[in-house]
Amino acid sequence: MLELAVFACGAAVMILEMAGARILAPYLGSSLVVWSALIGVILASLTAGAWWGGRLADRRPEPRLLAGIILLAALAVAGTALAKTMLLDFLLNYTTGPRLSAVAANLLLFAPAAALLGAVSPFAVRLTLASAERAGSTTGRLYALSTAGSILGTFLAGFVLLPAMGNTSLLFLVALTLAGSALCVSRSRVRPAAAAAALILLLWTGMAAYGAHLELLGVYDLDTAYSRILVHHSRDPRNGRDTLVMSTNPRRVQSAMYLDDPGELVLDYTRFFALAGRFAPRLERVLVLGGGGYSAPRRLLADHPGLAVDVVELDPGVTDLARRFFGLADLPGLTLFHEDGRTFLNRDHPPYDAVLVDVFDSHYVPPFHLTTLEAVRRVRALLAPDGVVMVNCIAALRGPASALLRAQAATWAAVFPAVEAYALEAPDNPGLAQNVVLVVRPTPDRPAARAETPEEARLLAGRSGLDLDGATPLTDEFAPVERLALALH
Repeated sequence: MLELAVFACGAAVMILEMAGARILAPYLGSSLVVWSALIGVILASLTAGAWWGGRLADRRPEPRLLAGIILLAALAVAGTALAKTMLLDFLLNYTTGPRLSAVAANLLLFAPAAALLGAVSPFAVRLTLASAERAGSTTGRLYALSTAGSILGTFLAGFVLLPAMGNTSLLFLVALTLAGSALCVSRSRVRPAAAAAALILLLWTGMAAYGAHLELLGVYDLDTAYSRILVHHSRDPRNGRDTLVMSTNPRRVQSAMYLDDPGELVLDYTRFFALAGRFAPRLERVLVLGGGGYSAPRRLLADHPGLAVDVVELDPGVTDLARRFFGLADLPGLTLFHEDGRTFLNRDHPPYDAVLVDVFDSHYVPPFHLTTLEAVRRVRALLAPDGVVMVNCIAALRGPASALLRAQAATWAAVFPAVEAYALEAPDNPGLAQNVVLVVRPTPDRPAARAETPEEARLLAGRSGLDLDGATPLTDEFAPVERLALALH
């Protein structure tokens, strides 16, 4: 039974790490910085736990002590499920810099459980070791079991459990499994294990009841195969109208819909995308990278009868949420592709009159492989000779927070002769990070877009020049989008 506990604890480590990435993403993103902090802290915790567990096992090689360590790990995992939102909210407000926030979050949320789990294998070796002659085979067998558990935990978490259960329920399930593992190690721990399991079940039930209460209030915290997504009611600060919003970050809105008029666009960047026909002489085929709530594609189809719109959305779960909450339906001319945008671009397609790019991770950093020269060249190959590309960016026009925008603009300018920037929220404040749409065209002598309504005039008035001196195009070989985006946070 000791071997079963070692296997389960190995699985718990990797499930904790996989769930940790999903827990951190809405608050800190899923960038290289966040993953580096998560992996580094978990490894450091496992190292400290192995050292401590080995020393403790030499002093007190007792099965009941190992069972106690596993029970503490179970409670630590349950505590992570309980405290994660409160801790991340606190850290987001009271730490400076993404690196410090990422390291602090991992230390507080995952290090205690990981250190306790790291102590299990060396302790189990000490309990199992009968003679020096079999030390190698005994150690190898137990560490192999732990690693096999980690492999299974990785595949189970990524392929099955996280999409099916969400990170909170998964953490409670791991905690219950660890409580059961403690019983496998020492039957004398029946009462403490039963008490711990009862506490974990009580907390799990309470969290489930709280989630149900939030849903009654119109707040949905949902996990898909790729993201943790929030859907909730809000109000447009400009006019006070009630909206429904979708977000992968509690402080930003990815998609929004007016409850009293679902067809009206809420967000400025979607309104700007709807102006694609003002920049292209004809609009017959449009490619949209990034679905979200599908508001822009639906508006284009409504404004341009007979239009064909291909939408590439990586996450089928996002599309399901758009159908469930945002009124997405099967529309004539609308074709959906659930795959990576770069994979789609790498194939040949009939030419598009407009390509609209709106792809970000949960912290609004674009996936690096869709920002590079190689990706831009594929867009150029799929664009009609008089077509237009619109790229939604989160950045400032000037100052430190403009580094990523300037790099993106320099990349597009290396392939296209005409690149313009339109600041949509505060064009008179170029140092403010905001939605900036790059408008890219293959011909430099095209006339400026003409506004037909005051709202269109407001959006087009945000046109601004770009200073690309010193900006280096991004490539598949070197595209440091996370580092360039640091000034945004």
